[in-house]
Amino acid sequence: GKWRCFPVPLGPFLVQALPNSCCRKKSTAPNKIIPSVALCDENTKESGNALDKLFSSEQQASILQVLNTASNKELEAFRLLRGRKSTNIIEHREKFGPFQNLESLMNVPLFQYKTIIQVCHSILCPEMRAEKRKFQDTRHLRKLIKPEIKRERLKAVNSIVSIVFGTRRIAWVHMDRKLAVLDWQQSECCQLMKGTYLSSVYLQEISSVISKMPNADFYVLEKIGLSIQNSSRFPLVLHFHIMEAMLYALLNSTFAQDGQHRVLSMNRNGVGKHLELMIGDTRTSGKELVKQLLSESVLKEGPRVVFPSEKIVRYRQMFSSTEQQRSEEFYDSLLQAIAFYELAVFDTEP
Repeated sequence: GKWRCFPVPLGPFLVQALPNSCCRKKSTAPNKIIPSVALCDENTKESGNALDKLFSSEQQASILQVLNTASNKELEAFRLLRGRKSTNIIEHREKFGPFQNLESLMNVPLFQYKTIIQVCHSILCPEMRAEKRKFQDTRHLRKLIKPEIKRERLKAVNSIVSIVFGTRRIAWVHMDRKLAVLDWQQSECCQLMKGTYLSSVYLQEISSVISKMPNADFYVLEKIGLSIQNSSRFPLVLHFHIMEAMLYALLNSTFAQDGQHRVLSMNRNGVGKHLELMIGDTRTSGKELVKQLLSESVLKEGPRVVFPSEKIVRYRQMFSSTEQQRSEEFYDSLLQAIAFYELAVFDTEP
């Protein structure tokens, strides 16, 4: 019959049915379907060709030499090849033989076009990689320690005094570069926040504590970084600023040498992150970690921290006497010294 047009909207069934019927009338031959595998092979081939154009034959030979001869540990020296990627290279090498060209890297799991380019550049320019690492280390130290100190001075450190102060006490530990505790003390300062923050009281209390401290290469103060936006914390913030200023002035004047800075501030949360004491943005108590370090010094052959045998009993007694007093300053002074050596002197951060 003849088609007739009606001035009424078409229902959903007709909207779907009419295009299908038209397609059936117009299509007289089956559509040619291109398999997805063929598309992938074509893309891989194009990427492989592009890789060959990016690097000269000499550069390709150098890259392949590393990929075909380096051990798993040597491959992991390149940051982009750490973890499963280096293992995949070794397994592919053992199964299919050495890589013949850069294109064959496309067959290794976890390797895509952009990743391969980055890996090749890092193999060709190890100096740039070392410079980048050095820049990152310097930037990390700037955030961790103030004021900025040349790396050569930090590497040459023989001993430090790590100082942590609170509202009622000051604790400090003298530690050498072997992480041996030479002395560890704390002093009660109950009069500091009473009255109207008398300078004479602060001077007297802090001078008394400093008089007991030995000579060292650096004196490291804990930097808490309290915000003054909360007005209720203003008395506490004022107290910490006075303490820090007094310690800076008195320590530098007492142990001054060659006009160089000997007093540093170390970020409290940076220490907490290194020692895995952070829960979110909050630092937890280091009491259990210190307790573990004291036990390892006696029971373990190569302890992380060395407590002299003639003093270990006294330090254990001091620890036991502070367990009920929440003497976080006592624990934190030791932990800060450990973090200083491991991060700033030995650079053991992964």
